[in-house]
Amino acid sequence: MKYLVEVEPAIPGNGEKPSVGPTYRNFFAKDGFPAEPQGVNTCWDFFRLAVEKYPNNKMLGRRPIIDGKAGDYTWLTYKEVYDTAIKIGTSIRSKGIGKGEKCGIYGVNSPEWIMTMEACNAHGIYCVPLYDSLGANAIEFIINHAELQIVFAEEKKVFQVIKTIPQTSEYLKTIVSFGKVTEDQREEVEKHGLSIYSWDEFLILGDGHNYELPEVQKSDLCTIMYTSGTTGDPKGVMLSNESLICMISGMDSVLQTVNQELTDKDVYLSYLPLAHAFDRIFEEWFISRGAAIGFWRGDVKLLVEDLGALKPTIFCAVPRVLDRIYSGLTAKISTGGLLKKTLFNFSLNHKLGSMRKGVGQEKAAPFFDKLVFSKVKEGLGGNVRFIVSGAAPLAKHVEEFLRVVSCSFVVQGYGLTETCAGSFISLPNEMGMLGTVGPPVQNIEVRLESVPEMEYDALGDAPRGEICIRGRTLFSGYYKREDLVKEVMIDGWFHTGDIGEWQPDGSLKVIDRKKNIFKLSQGEYVAVENLENVYGLVPDLDMIWVYGNSFESCLVAVVNPNEQALKRWAGNNGIDGEDFAALCANPKAKEYILGELTKLAKEKKLKGYEFIKAVHLEPVPFDIERDLLTPTYKKKRPQMLKYYQTVIDDLYKSTK
Repeated sequence: MKYLVEVEPAIPGNGEKPSVGPTYRNFFAKDGFPAEPQGVNTCWDFFRLAVEKYPNNKMLGRRPIIDGKAGDYTWLTYKEVYDTAIKIGTSIRSKGIGKGEKCGIYGVNSPEWIMTMEACNAHGIYCVPLYDSLGANAIEFIINHAELQIVFAEEKKVFQVIKTIPQTSEYLKTIVSFGKVTEDQREEVEKHGLSIYSWDEFLILGDGHNYELPEVQKSDLCTIMYTSGTTGDPKGVMLSNESLICMISGMDSVLQTVNQELTDKDVYLSYLPLAHAFDRIFEEWFISRGAAIGFWRGDVKLLVEDLGALKPTIFCAVPRVLDRIYSGLTAKISTGGLLKKTLFNFSLNHKLGSMRKGVGQEKAAPFFDKLVFSKVKEGLGGNVRFIVSGAAPLAKHVEEFLRVVSCSFVVQGYGLTETCAGSFISLPNEMGMLGTVGPPVQNIEVRLESVPEMEYDALGDAPRGEICIRGRTLFSGYYKREDLVKEVMIDGWFHTGDIGEWQPDGSLKVIDRKKNIFKLSQGEYVAVENLENVYGLVPDLDMIWVYGNSFESCLVAVVNPNEQALKRWAGNNGIDGEDFAALCANPKAKEYILGELTKLAKEKKLKGYEFIKAVHLEPVPFDIERDLLTPTYKKKRPQMLKYYQTVIDDLYKSTK
């Protein structure tokens, strides 16, 4: 395979263990992994060295709101951020928190978020992001589980931290607002014996104190990132300095394939959550190069406007954002005049044809880039040269379209928090890699392991199996959950739970999930069995199959209603004379069942993306005869999807 080199042979199965495919590296790493920078042992070193080299470079920017309108970006330099981070670190230390202890950060991305993170990095304090989409009680759980003594919070999130008191007061002693603190908040916190500070108050708290920065090793933890857990509780993924440095040091390889590099002149838009490894790694990478990071205003409807004001050079996105850009562009084209529409489609097909023949996107159609596609580029700020999609699969037609019209390199990546986010990434001028996540990055090794129960064979003609990863980018374990580590780390290999298929060129296509957990298009994980157990509490249901996939942003469901209950509801609502099948097809019955599901979802405080948005009522119970259930009455999900594919397609059409 063109982009892979085999470093260990395949291992046939023996009846007890499944077969294992060959171990591969990226072809460009055949002689060894990329070298790491000299003098860098921690993420703090990346920042410290950038400050020494680029003290006056723009580092962190935001748009001030004046009379309700956003102004131009205003900036803090690397030296200014450094000085503030030192003050924050001193204040944290003055509260008795030192190396090896933990600090929570809660809120949308902001300069204060990064400055607090750098203060933690400086003193060997583990930064613990608090991300409330993990569940209604996740903030309380993480504070207690991580034993957080101090939490920094966005001003409008402070009240949510206060709501966890007194359940968290065994550990939590200090709350710091990124903005102001109200007198009511201060009174409530102090009533429980805790301290609360505004940002300005906390900055001067350490005045008069002097703390030496501790010696921090590569092997020391840098951060604990909590992700969705199969049991309902989030898992604390421990990432060491070494893992992050290894990943950041290897991120240049994709740029180098097209003779590009990241420099101190690059600009990044920070809007994907810093609580996710995807964005955290990119921001650390930009900081290591003395580049600029501008923050969005927190409203997805204003994202394109922020893009225009900031003019980033590299744009990271989840598929849902790129889907919106695609939909907006295609809608604009379809409603334009016939001449513009014809010109656009001709330009699109001409450039796409050249790119399919192997011509790089920057040389495929320079005339049409200037005449037609420059308007698309301007819509993204005018300077974007790389678009990176991650967190969920990007639809092939969207990726192809954007590769042509954005006048920039578009690549798709794959990774998990446990692998420091980036494990695979496609190559920008390889059109054959559309719909794949490309070859592995140059600092890991990868193999597929057969999954016989799902009929995936790692040694087949089209090798398929569970994606397993080995290398120094891997996590250090799950905090306080060694039992879970043993489930996924076997003989030095991390088992991702995702099913991949090697392509002839050495790129990988992610085709399935080993366990019944999947991502929606915005990157959120859904534990479907857990949801079905919740929705199964609706008394009018006999069985429910919840479905979602990484190309859709919401969930739909096929339901076996309880016949007696539904007929009773019909009689009470003046719907008489219909047999059960006709009743299931009645729009009012569907509306009623969907309403019951929504009511329960609210009662159980499910997240918005866990709500079912459309439902099909199936009068015939799921059964073994149609191969929908196992003999023990477990749902056979692939078979159910195959059987109900048309129904599912219609349900999603109804949600558009």
